[in-house]
Amino acid sequence: MLSFILLALLAHASPIQCKHPHPKINIIILAGQSNMAGRGGVFNDTITETLTWDGIVPPECQPNPSILRLTANLTWVEAHEPLHADIDYNKTKGAGPGMPFANTVLNKDPNFGVIGLVPCAIGGTNISQWQKGEFLYEQLVKRSQFAMQSRVYRAMLWYQGESDTENQQDAELYKDKLKRFFNDLRFDLKTPKLPIIQVALASGPGAYMEEVREAQLKTDMAYVKCVDAKGLPLGPDGLHLTTSSQVTLGQMLGHAFLGY
Repeated sequence: MLSFILLALLAHASPIQCKHPHPKINIIILAGQSNMAGRGGVFNDTITETLTWDGIVPPECQPNPSILRLTANLTWVEAHEPLHADIDYNKTKGAGPGMPFANTVLNKDPNFGVIGLVPCAIGGTNISQWQKGEFLYEQLVKRSQFAMQSRVYRAMLWYQGESDTENQQDAELYKDKLKRFFNDLRFDLKTPKLPIIQVALASGPGAYMEEVREAQLKTDMAYVKCVDAKGLPLGPDGLHLTTSSQVTLGQMLGHAFLGY
């Protein structure tokens, strides 16, 4: 059902060509599940009994003319929170790590140039849904290939795995599927040395979080770094990072990226 809804949305998207005055955009792919899509500041409104975003945008997440995002209909616009508003569209989004990441990079390297964020994260997804041939994988490749026109891939930020902590077999197979995903993506994007910065889980709803974390921390692949989110404060649901945690994570990802 999730794949059908997403396919329907993209099928009705306008085929607008990408136009931007900058001849070069540094492409950063954002993929994974809800903590990458952004749930910082999302809370349960007890009056309406609905999830609501508090709308707070810290200084580290503020828009910058040199930070763009690729929309669902494949156009470049100035980026702002929530980055995944039209991607993980059937969920309540908040602050994520993408904006603090980009602002950290530009603050540390003012000559870096324009950053083009390509949001692809979808909440509640497991690693099997990101395998080659599956809908989410193919959409990730499609959006990334479109973004590449006259531009350059710089990295993928990957934060996923909470959904794989609930089933022992999923946790046991996680490492192999993760490595296959990374290898397939690099092959299909024709970028065998694509830097990938993944996040080791800060939380998980199931009993096998440590097994998934171990797979993430010991991926043992070239040009793959791991940033550990464990210990970052979580929201009331005990699963999603708070806004301040997302800021910290984004800064950690930025420093890891600049260290390549």
